[in-house]
Amino acid sequence: MSRSFKLLAGALLAATALSLTACATGPTVRTDRDPTADFSHYRTWSFYKPISMEQAGYTSWVSDRIREDIRREMEARGYRFVPEGGDLLVNFQTHERERSQVWTVPRVDFGWAYSYRYHAYVSVPIWYDDTQVSRYREGVLTVDLVDGKRNRLVWTGSASAAEVSKRTPEQKMADIDRTVSAIFAKYPGRAGG
Repeated sequence: MSRSFKLLAGALLAATALSLTACATGPTVRTDRDPTADFSHYRTWSFYKPISMEQAGYTSWVSDRIREDIRREMEARGYRFVPEGGDLLVNFQTHERERSQVWTVPRVDFGWAYSYRYHAYVSVPIWYDDTQVSRYREGVLTVDLVDGKRNRLVWTGSASAAEVSKRTPEQKMADIDRTVSAIFAKYPGRAGG
């Protein structure tokens, strides 16, 4: 097996392992909170009206699934749901965006040169970097918690994951469950303390 083929096979194996590792870790989650918010005073919650994802005036199976998951996560933290006027108002939205990833892979080719010293042609390695570009769609889910009395954002969490458009509805439902859980895993408190 030639040396250049071994290098290429090694690079492809490393790229495959990296992509599989990225898929296994789940979504990338980022959160932020209002440093002046006192989470010990919140005991009830409601959905914000209108939900950003439902601004067109209708729901979807995706928004219904997100609602169920948010209800589960809020109740697990001791918050009591009230239809209107909760201490915390929960809003959410999703969107997809085009992303690209750029990386370089080392390559080698061999050129031939005539050596006057040896009176023969010799092989000369030529090293260079081959730039690779991958384009994909990334899905983002954002959950906002708003102080109901002040109408002020007190906590936000967002999760992003690649290749969401190529999933079956069943896979998307499981992804939604995992994503909402991952966002709320970084939530700073519980009801009343």
